[in-house]
Amino acid sequence: MGLRYTGYEKSRSEPNIVVDGSPNERTVLTLSHWPGYPVPASIAADLSTEIAFNFLNSPIDHPPATVVTSDHFDQDGLASIYVMVEPETALANRDLLIGLARAGDFATYTNRRAARASMVLSRLAEREMSAEYSQHTEELYKETLPIVVPMLNDPEPYRDLWADEDTRLSESEEAVATGLVTIAEHDDLDLAVIDIPSDFEARSGHRFGGQRFEGLHPMAIHNATDCFRLLLVHGRRFRYVDRYETWIQYRSRRPRPRVDLRPLSELLTSIERRSEVWTATGPGSLTPQLSHTGESSIPAGQLVGLVSRHLRSQPPAWDPYSADAA
Repeated sequence: MGLRYTGYEKSRSEPNIVVDGSPNERTVLTLSHWPGYPVPASIAADLSTEIAFNFLNSPIDHPPATVVTSDHFDQDGLASIYVMVEPETALANRDLLIGLARAGDFATYTNRRAARASMVLSRLAEREMSAEYSQHTEELYKETLPIVVPMLNDPEPYRDLWADEDTRLSESEEAVATGLVTIAEHDDLDLAVIDIPSDFEARSGHRFGGQRFEGLHPMAIHNATDCFRLLLVHGRRFRYVDRYETWIQYRSRRPRPRVDLRPLSELLTSIERRSEVWTATGPGSLTPQLSHTGESSIPAGQLVGLVSRHLRSQPPAWDPYSADAA
């Protein structure tokens, strides 16, 4: 294809292919699992990286393009761009690149090297921006495209960037495996309740590029349950999360639609016996959350009941498969 990578803002001046993001005025093809930008069924997949690989095998007619780009930096975006600019090397490392994308977007893994590479990329993305976001994104892609496949095959040279989080992941996995942390699945609601002892020290993990997930490493949770709705119960501290799979056009199964959590946050605040305030992000955010600031006075059993009732009774509030979601 003869494509080269360029920054998103620069791509506005020439015909481009966008991966794992939204198109701009010069985009001739969008290969993305993002909401509102459907791709043909012949290449549709859960991850943008998988879509890019499918495109290599089943090309789609489109006007000529000279560059490939993405409007943000993360693991799926990096792997997708790599597929388009280095297709032969990408095909030889297909499973590792898809594993990287899956670790970054879905916080799941089967190959620890892919998980560790994802940790490295998140650490790099956490660095203080030396320029505005678009330029920062371009710099990150130019830095990481040459090293992504070598790092996937041998993450050891980058140990300083992944070792601490890798330890937190192992500790989180051990807590689940030994039953210290328990996961109760409510299949009718696609809800997993993760019960973490109050004296268990929180183990954080990365999400995407530079974001954090608190309580237990997300890979330990997501590898242990297929539920896309999570309720973390950590003593008197509670947090509900809709997984990222419910934001995108997920293909291997149809997730239950998200509901608006904000009315529930108002209800929970109203019944608190302390000055505890609950907040919720909107259903269109990447991973909507319902949480509070300190310790709740609501018993855990009551909270699980209130969350379950809300999920069961509320109308759908997000449809990533609709063109209106773009």
